Formats: sequence, structure tokens, C-alpha cells
Amino acid sequence: MKYEITKHNEVGTAEHGWLHAKHYFSFANYYNPSRMGFGKLRVINDDLVEPGRGFGTHPHRDMEIITIPLQGAVSHEDSHGNKGTIRKGEVQVMSAGTGILHSEFNHSKDERLGLYQIWIEPNKEGVEPRYGQEQFLFQNHRNQWTQLVSPISESEEQGLKIHQSAFINATVLEADHSLDYTLKHPGQGIYMLVSSGEVLFDDQTLVGRDAVAITDAESITVKATKASEIILIEVPLTH
Repeated sequence: MKYEITKHNEVGTAEHGWLHAKHYFSFANYYNPSRMGFGKLRVINDDLVEPGRGFGTHPHRDMEIITIPLQGAVSHEDSHGNKGTIRKGEVQVMSAGTGILHSEFNHSKDERLGLYQIWIEPNKEGVEPRYGQEQFLFQNHRNQWTQLVSPISESEEQGLKIHQSAFINATVLEADHSLDYTLKHPGQGIYMLVSSGEVLFDDQTLVGRDAVAITDAESITVKATKASEIILIEVPLTH
């Protein structure tokens, strides 16, 4: 097994007044040639948006975009007529495909919005844009993985569908509990993000907003030393 840890104070940052952003990979004005992505995982942004503010209408193309609220609620509207409000415990996916315009705003006028936005490169370009939203409430299913996202080609797998052989899981792991994860597709990589709490991975301590990129492992084990929320992403490593 090989792995590389990214500590919470090593990520890129961007301060826009209304938006307080952290970038785990190169994005916008943050450029780090050693952090251009992890296989097909291209973007993880940890965004904190001030009340009533957000991202005005902008385009995307040929990208699988996953939004996971951490606090508050985000309002979405796009050029294909999709509208929705996504709250913690819910997940949104958007396959940009041939092209889509959308906007995202903090639904609240008095509460900050916190969210992860994850971009995964698709295995098929030029598809018809798709939108999906589902409630998972993984916070209520402790000490087990809840599969949030899976490939559109694998209909038997749970979760919202994307055009890539990738899987996104979440858990709330109680203190002193351990949890294993086995790859769905051997040879892929794992990117694990500790949203909050404190865990042990291979005797290394990871705290809130730390991440680890893992390769050459068919399975991993993580143990919580404090109650923790974790996001785990399995993706192909080839470009």
C-alpha cells in the first residue's frame, strides 16, 4: 500500500469575501503542479458561502459534478429546467455532458452554507446532461458505509449515477469503532477525506479536513479515535 496525506493546513485557499474556499487540487487561481488531481478525481473544493450569496449562472461541459452539503442548504437551477434545494444528508449529481448552465446559491439569508463540490472526469464525453438528487441521511447510519454515488453502467449498485467507474461513500464513525473498505474494482485508488473528528489510518492520525490518497491497496481500515464524519472516493487511476 502507498499513500500520501494532505493536512488541512496544506490545501489551497481562496478568499472572496462572500466565498471562503479550500482546494485540495489545483483550481482557479490555486496552482500546484504536484496536486493536479488523483486519477479521474479532478476537483475537491471545500466551500463556505455567506448567507444569500452564491455562484451565478455559469457553464460546465463533460464533467461529473457532485455536491455534498455539510451545513445549510444550496439552491440549484440549471438550463435544462432542473431546480432543487439540497441540504445536509442529501447529495446532488450533475452530468454536464454536451453542456449545461447552472447557478448555485446559499438558500439561507442568515446562515452560512458549507459544502463539498467534487468533480470527476467522465468515461464518456458528449452525453446528454443529467441531474439527480437524493436523500441519504448517512448521519443516521453509523459505523457503516453509505454509498452515495456509483457508475451508471452498474445498475445494481446503490447511489446516484455518474458516467465513470467511481464510487463515493460516507459514514459517521463513532469513537473506538473501525470500518473496512474493499475496492469495488481492483487497481483503482481511494481518496479519503475526514470531514470532522479524528481517525487513525495505518497508525497515522488524521483530523478534520485532512485527506489521504491511497494506491496499491485492495482494502483499507480506518479507526475513529473521536466521533468522525468521513467521505471516501474510489476512482480509476488512469488518465
